[in-house]
Order: sequence, then C-alpha cells, then structure tokens
Amino acid sequence: MLTSDFYFDLPEELIAQHPSGVRGQDKLMMLGRTSGLVEHHMMDDLPDLIDDGTLMIFNNSKVRRARCYGIKETTGREVEFMFLNSIDKECRTWNTMVFNAKKQKPGMRYKFPDGTIGTIVDVPGNAGTEFRAIQFDFVITEEWFEHNGHIPLPPYIKREDTDSDSERYQNVYAKETGSAACPTAGLHFTDEMLGRLSAKGIERDFVTLHVGLGTFLPVREDKIENHKMHEEAYTVPQSVADKINQAKKDGRKILAVGTTSVRTLESASNEDGTVNAGTSSTHIFMYPGYRFKTVDQMFTNFHTPESTLIMLVSAFAGKDNILNAYKKAVEERYRFFSYGDCMLIK
Repeated sequence: MLTSDFYFDLPEELIAQHPSGVRGQDKLMMLGRTSGLVEHHMMDDLPDLIDDGTLMIFNNSKVRRARCYGIKETTGREVEFMFLNSIDKECRTWNTMVFNAKKQKPGMRYKFPDGTIGTIVDVPGNAGTEFRAIQFDFVITEEWFEHNGHIPLPPYIKREDTDSDSERYQNVYAKETGSAACPTAGLHFTDEMLGRLSAKGIERDFVTLHVGLGTFLPVREDKIENHKMHEEAYTVPQSVADKINQAKKDGRKILAVGTTSVRTLESASNEDGTVNAGTSSTHIFMYPGYRFKTVDQMFTNFHTPESTLIMLVSAFAGKDNILNAYKKAVEERYRFFSYGDCMLIK
C-alpha cells in the first residue's frame, strides 16, 4: 500500500490557525463506519449521537511547555528544541527534536532563558535523525519548563504561541503532564459538555498516553509497510481496564476519544479484546488491514494528508469512506487539524 494512496487536496485556508471563538462551538461530522454515510452536525449535538451504554475513553495527558529556545555558545544563534521525554531516571538528560539538527552536534552547549546550560550528548540511534539528546547538570522539573518553555503548537500552525494558547491548547480534563503535543480530539469538550454526557448516563474514564512529536513526522517511505512508528509511553489503570472489560462482556460500545486513546487501548489489548492494565510503551502502526480488537467507535479530528493518523482512521472506517468524507469536509468548509472541527465514526 502506497503513502500516496492517502493523499487528498486540502486548501491551505482550511488549516485552522486559531481555535474557534468559544471552546466546543465546532462543526461535527458523523461518519458511518461501514456504510460511509455522512451527516453534518455541531459539537453541541454530540450527546444525542452517542448510543446508550457507551463507555467513552479519554486521554488525560497534559501538554508540557516543551518548546524551548537555547542560544548556541559557539555562534550566539537561537536554536529551537522540542523536549520529548527524559531518558534517565534523574531527568537530567532529555530526548529532543531539534530544528536544523545536522548542525547540532555532541559537545555543543546552549544557554536557555533562565541562564541554565544544556549540552548535546551522543545517544545511539539519534545520528542522522531530527532527534538530539541534551544533558543538564541538574534535574529538569516542570517548573523549569514553565520558566523556559512555550506551548508546542504543531508545525502547520504558522504563528508563535500566545497566552490564550496556554488555555486553549489544553484539554479541560488534562491531568498527567508529559505530552509534547495536545491530544487534540479532546479540545472540543467543555465542562458543560462532560456534564451533559454524564446527565445522559454516558460513562467515561481515562487512560494516559504522552504524545511525542513523532506524531508530526512525515511518512518518508513510499510503501507504508516500511514506515517505523515513533514510540510513546502509556498507562491504563487497573480500574479502567476492569471497566472496559466489563463493558465488552456486557456488549456495550467502547468509544475512544482521539487517536491516542485508540493507540493506547489497542496496544494494551489481547487478541480477544481484553484490555490489560499497566504502564508500557507502544509503536503500534494501524493502517488498512489492521483488525481492531477493543475500540468500536472513534471521536477524532481531521488529519493531514499522507499521515499515520489518516492511515489509522482509514484502517478503522475504510480508506474510501474516509477520503470521501474528507472531500465532503472540504466542500463544506470544515476546519482541519488541531484547532479544527471534529468527526464521530460509529
């Protein structure tokens, strides 16, 4: 299967550069998973579109202020680092995605806004990639990121982050800090919407998957089967695994909110759909032909052409159904990507 099979024409003006004026006031497309039938709604309609007895699973990962700028000692030039995850128990050495990575070499030192110094160190596997490990002589805490970091808006948002992004590029239920990008399907949910879902008797619970910037790396292989996925850490609490497994036994639907929730549940599942509790990591790659074991329905955003995310939703609902729905979304002027509109697949 070719990467080009997942291309679609997207006018640049439909790539949302800002969130909607009010959180949750977005268009919602409902797509029949097997029928391909498309219906146009608003996010406000969601409680009426969800079947009774459905269990919704959200990703409660919280976005870290992970985009940091350091001044390179040898040149005095500013270099952008996207901090992804610590690679030692002391949280002194971090894996980062670096702008112009070829020129950032082991031994080079960078001064960050608070005056602290980080040094690039050699880590197996980073050579020739966008990734570099940077080491400090002290523990990097969330407070350090608050002082030195910016909200890590994705690369297709062509502007600097603002104060409003600190609130709008974060889910209202976010709890566990660690993502370098927001699990953006959740951005459509307000406290009021969560209350309406509860009032209707729709259960929800939370898993955690910390999103890495590998989400935005392009698929560089012509054949998608040759693409290697990035790895992300996830946790499924025992109580959540028990709740999902009971729901499956009862014949109730599992609705995953966001592709990160899908990746978590499918990674933690046995072949019979039983979900295992625990903390692990995943590089699962879902494209057409993948058999979903646990997830029955999906709530998601509209994704970039030729990306692993559009391949995932195509695996779930069929490539032709997805591309047809996306064509209609373009015609109806839906807004795309992180700050855009949303889709319910059921």
